[in-house]
Amino acid sequence: MTATPVAVCPPLSLYIHVPWCVRKCPYCDFNSHAIKGEIPETAYLNAILEDLDQDLLYIQGRPIKTVFIGGGTPSLMSGAFYEQLFDGLRQRLAFSTDAEITLEANPGTLEAGRFESFRAAGINRLSIGVQSFHPEHLQSLGRIHDQAMAHRAIESARAAGFNNFNIDLMHGLPGQTPEQAVSDLHAALAHRPTHLSWYQLTIEPNTEFFSRPPALPDDDRLWDIYQQGATHLRSAGFDDYEISAWSLPGRESRHNLNYWSFGDYLALGAGAHGKVSLADGRILRYWKTRQPDAYLQRIGSRTSGSEELAPEDRPLEFMMNALRLKRGTSEQLYLERTGLPLSSVAVQLEQLRKQHLLTPDRLQATEQGQRYLNSLLEHFL
Repeated sequence: MTATPVAVCPPLSLYIHVPWCVRKCPYCDFNSHAIKGEIPETAYLNAILEDLDQDLLYIQGRPIKTVFIGGGTPSLMSGAFYEQLFDGLRQRLAFSTDAEITLEANPGTLEAGRFESFRAAGINRLSIGVQSFHPEHLQSLGRIHDQAMAHRAIESARAAGFNNFNIDLMHGLPGQTPEQAVSDLHAALAHRPTHLSWYQLTIEPNTEFFSRPPALPDDDRLWDIYQQGATHLRSAGFDDYEISAWSLPGRESRHNLNYWSFGDYLALGAGAHGKVSLADGRILRYWKTRQPDAYLQRIGSRTSGSEELAPEDRPLEFMMNALRLKRGTSEQLYLERTGLPLSSVAVQLEQLRKQHLLTPDRLQATEQGQRYLNSLLEHFL
């Protein structure tokens, strides 16, 4: 299978990882590390900018369309850290005038004035990790905030001028009933968010829950939770534009849309992953040194590994992302982002359309296809 260089490079985003948190949650399999002493803000700032200097060749004249700062708990860092960070980024990168810049925030790490300082630094969107408003579920998830702190954090974000924000909620929690799940959604919607990430708790390897699994709702209850929750969200004007992402019209996460549309993204920070399309037709995935201390101590590039995405692997990679979107993508985008002709997947598309798993003339899963998405994707292995 031969790919041609893409005529126009995909949109470019930037992901920045802040690896520290107050306490590791028992379900978390992200690269997060409990704080021991003071966070070395100045050293981390310098490391990120030095790291970026080695990756500037990936930009190819493109502006940054979106930024997402994830973790860990990025809201542990000060407003001064982000002000200096974005000063350094803007000296090296061009940003779109309407760039979406999102910061993940934990309600348990926000003292007075913190949101105002984030906004002054140039952050214009928040993703607030509430997970639940029920005390027993917050406790079982190991969260460091309570119900009152969650409400207070969201209210403080609004007061600081953030009118575009996401609330993270989980469902399928230990002992959770459909009524409790809907109650969580109702409490979140009362704050008038523009976006909700509502996703099912899954048990991942290398987590405390994997070692000591909690009792989770059975499949029938999970389906009831989802059905009742989805009905509630749709009645409030929200659309599930992606498997676990809900938004008001026009308020989708532009950063995540770039991921799911097989766009490019730079990676900065300990353990961050990036993907870039190169002028010679190669598509490169790369990742940064994972351990925070090692990331800080390296000199120059903090990239610890990379791999080319071979042409024969691109169909599955593209479909794994694009078919998460309720509206899918155009067939033309497949050519533009993979460098491959549509004929490279023509047999699979014909089979899936005959089975009514894909819609005609568009790379979009039907309702049945969404339900059996993993089986659908096996056709592209």
